[in-house]
Amino acid sequence: MELGISTFGEVQPEGVSGEARQSYLRMQELIAEAKQADEVGLDVFALGEHHRPDFIISAPEVALAAVAAVTKRIRLSSAVTVLSSADPVRVFQNFATLDLISGGRAEIMAGRGSFTESFPLFGYSLNDYNELFIEKLELLTLLNTQEVVSWKGKHRAPFIQRGIYPRPYQPAIPIWLAVGGTPASAVRAGKMNMPMTLAILGGRPSQYVPFINLYRQSAQEAGHDPASLQLGINAHCYIADDPDQAADEFFPSYEKLMNRVGKERGWSPITREQFDYMCMPEGPLLVGSPQQVADKIIYQHGLFKHTRFLAQLVKGYIDHEKVMKAITLFGTKVAPIVKEALG
Repeated sequence: MELGISTFGEVQPEGVSGEARQSYLRMQELIAEAKQADEVGLDVFALGEHHRPDFIISAPEVALAAVAAVTKRIRLSSAVTVLSSADPVRVFQNFATLDLISGGRAEIMAGRGSFTESFPLFGYSLNDYNELFIEKLELLTLLNTQEVVSWKGKHRAPFIQRGIYPRPYQPAIPIWLAVGGTPASAVRAGKMNMPMTLAILGGRPSQYVPFINLYRQSAQEAGHDPASLQLGINAHCYIADDPDQAADEFFPSYEKLMNRVGKERGWSPITREQFDYMCMPEGPLLVGSPQQVADKIIYQHGLFKHTRFLAQLVKGYIDHEKVMKAITLFGTKVAPIVKEALG
């Protein structure tokens, strides 16, 4: 199993038009976190795209290019690229450039995104939410396999026999479909024989087993081998030497993030009691000691047989040194336990 880190680059909103000093410091921390993940042997570092004041990653491929310059082997992925509101040609070109910079380590995690700010920002209508994603995913996958392309769709200007450059260092850039639990997404990923990443941010992981089964069943019905599918699980994670320390350090940042998002979406405020329940062995949060986190990954593998796990870090108000320690524990303590258990 591949193990990695994903993050959205949380930052305290500065409310400035320039001199974004806190954002500058946070970006330097992200680069250092990626370098640490590489040095402790983790397999993937992923940055998610947002267009909000509380996150600094709106261009994952640009930040990942900086990461490429200070790392040697770790895979570099978006988490996600909001494809519905992006130009697939530009997305491919940017990640092909990243692939050349990194020596073949670029990946694209394409999804609809968990927020909708990018739609009005780039001139798209939410009424076309589904149609935009389907059309743009088809174009992106086509660009990934052909140098010279002709295209005509509804939501982008057509072009005829145009070369798309640069081409990547890899034979093709791995494109993962990022999903949040909508059955149609699992069916689409299976039919297209695409790697899929499922974000489990709430509810018991066991409730997603039928969703994963639908993914594999759809692939088989389309004539693909379900045993060859790559499957990733993404979940909030924080590790410390002591489980109580991990929970106490992580909860304040997690609470503020989830309640900020929850207020926008009409959710009830999260309580410490709910948080502690979600940290239980069968809950969705991987927060605890290295052994506890490893046990949860192994437990979830028993449910899903996934090939990749991404630990979504929420820095928030946690000291950078503690986040670096969590990454170190993930690579040096958790990873060996998991890889020995799963072979």
